[in-house]
Amino acid sequence: MQALPWYQDTDGECAVFEAAHRARLPVLLKGPTGAGKSRLVEHMAARLERPLITVACHDDTSAVDLVGRFVLEGGETRWVDGPVTRAAREGAVLYLDELAEARSDVMVVIHPLADHRRQVFIERRNEVVEAAPGFMLVVSFNPGYQRGLKELKPSTRQRFVAIDFEYPKPELEQAILQREAGVGRDEARKLVALANRVRGLDELGLAEVPSTRLLVSAAKLMNVGVPARQACRVGVVRPLTDDPEVRGALDDLVAMVF
Repeated sequence: MQALPWYQDTDGECAVFEAAHRARLPVLLKGPTGAGKSRLVEHMAARLERPLITVACHDDTSAVDLVGRFVLEGGETRWVDGPVTRAAREGAVLYLDELAEARSDVMVVIHPLADHRRQVFIERRNEVVEAAPGFMLVVSFNPGYQRGLKELKPSTRQRFVAIDFEYPKPELEQAILQREAGVGRDEARKLVALANRVRGLDELGLAEVPSTRLLVSAAKLMNVGVPARQACRVGVVRPLTDDPEVRGALDDLVAMVF
């Protein structure tokens, strides 16, 4: 059995994920960066005792990358399965992170896997791969980041059960920092207070607000001896912005909290 990565359930999402797996339904995880989407998938794959295959999608991710290709080896040509085909054959949990970033031809591959067919069509081999028992398709999408750029079409979204992610409530986020980074209650409370103040400052024009992941990074630095203000500067502020004025305002806020 795989080791179970720690994950703190916030709104019954583990039960929904498990039910979707039993019902052979794909899942769409929607929410901001660093809110726990990838950790949920890792946790649930281990809990369901299924192998996990993860693909970080980007602008150049194509259908060929996912399905597979012929390669030349030792003067001979052989077929190599891509991650989607491999996951379907093995009955794995397939996680496509930031699916909207991939090229449009990827959706031609995903749609037959995300509906009742549960199939991968390999055009170059004229082969249809039926998803093995236990297979599950999970994709993630950050609506706030993608707004105005790339969106998932309704024809794609409506194939999925959707789970919304938000940053945890303060008490829960503090508990996560204590569990993940080993910091004390006071340090965790101040980090969460800092994050929530920044999250409410729309006038700063940040593309992303501090995620729980960033707070964990800062907390880990603090836990190994980095002074709190410096840990927040390099673990939270600098990853968020390069704008000198915004950085200055955030540094001032760090000094107020710590």
